[in-house]
Amino acid sequence: MLDIKFIRENPDLISEAARKKHVKFDVKDLVKADDMRRELLVSIESKRAGQNEASQRLPQIKDDAAKRELLGQMKLLKEDLQKEEEKLKEVMKNWQELMLRVPNIPDVSVPEGESDANNKEVKKWGEIPKFDFAPKSHIDLAESLDLADFETGAKVAGFRGYFLKNEGAELEFAVWQLAVDLFREKHPEYHMMLVPSLVRRETLLGTGYLPQGEDDLYKTQDADYLAGTAEVATMSYFADKVLKKDELPKKVLAFSPAFRREAGSYSKDVKGLYRVHEFMKFEQVILCEASHEESVKFHEELLANAENILQTLQIPYHVVVSCGGDLGLGQVKKYDIEAWMPSKGKYGETHSCSYFHDFQTRRLNIKYKDTDGKLKFAHSLNNTAIATPRILIQILENYQQADGTVNVPDALQKYMGGKKVIGKK
Repeated sequence: MLDIKFIRENPDLISEAARKKHVKFDVKDLVKADDMRRELLVSIESKRAGQNEASQRLPQIKDDAAKRELLGQMKLLKEDLQKEEEKLKEVMKNWQELMLRVPNIPDVSVPEGESDANNKEVKKWGEIPKFDFAPKSHIDLAESLDLADFETGAKVAGFRGYFLKNEGAELEFAVWQLAVDLFREKHPEYHMMLVPSLVRRETLLGTGYLPQGEDDLYKTQDADYLAGTAEVATMSYFADKVLKKDELPKKVLAFSPAFRREAGSYSKDVKGLYRVHEFMKFEQVILCEASHEESVKFHEELLANAENILQTLQIPYHVVVSCGGDLGLGQVKKYDIEAWMPSKGKYGETHSCSYFHDFQTRRLNIKYKDTDGKLKFAHSLNNTAIATPRILIQILENYQQADGTVNVPDALQKYMGGKKVIGKK
């Protein structure tokens, strides 16, 4: 959410943001609603002041006729006030809905484009493996090595369900342990948290996943939701808090189950581990002072942390900067990391790295007291550290051998009892 004062003073910037993000939003509708809100607030305040003044005068009036006249005026004033208060409720509802739809302003470095097809590569790491055989898909490898059961997964959990078995489960546990160890050793300033995935609607509104992302969220019979990332609960942990400036930056490595309906991708990657409904995710979250330079600095740090995990696993990847049409409503800028998938001969997304300025913190009311004593909304950033089981796709496919076995990455062997090769049972 942006500041209404900023929106009114910079309508052209908001219109340009909507154009670049390919979002349907007319800032004129919001300004009109805000004009009505302001007019009603002034009128209501004036009538309330009139009521107070009349209430104070009433005991002082001795003449019965004058008293009856004033009481009549007070009755009419009360009726008018009630009508305006009811009208204000409707105006405020419309105003709040429009405020939630205002797109954040993308950074000038964000390229033009309508979808992820228009994202721009900015970095590439690692050598694409060259096989002297036709590489198998992770599905074929997992089934032939008894690492996963997709058929039973679909029977038990429905569409896109899966079971990880044997070394498949061990690999997932190993990836988690590697992530924890890397952060403990190289980034001890990140506080570790286990956070809930069952969250209230307010948390998703605060982080910007609602109202636009409603279709991709699971909802319970109690009107709560299952979040698609630990970012939601982690950010909400700091809601309505005032931090000290010397507490910033706040850095968190959060872990939780995650759930996504994958709405709109029904025919894409219908089998396997790429687009599953239930997965596990380590998420990096940073709160920093309200400075664009600080946000940019920590954005690059979050990216480097995720790259370090992939480099430790020796998995080739590239980094793309997202175009305007691939940005969410609140994102100022986003990098995606995409790791190599040999069976498809292309990269597949494994990480999404974003910064928001104060878009989320305004919604969640996360502030800090600056050195001058003024309260400011913090800036927020996040990036995947690692998500499973998706990364198992790249591990299995990039480390496969001609005989159908899979080498265990050096970095994971110590977490798998020293096992170096996954073979047939």
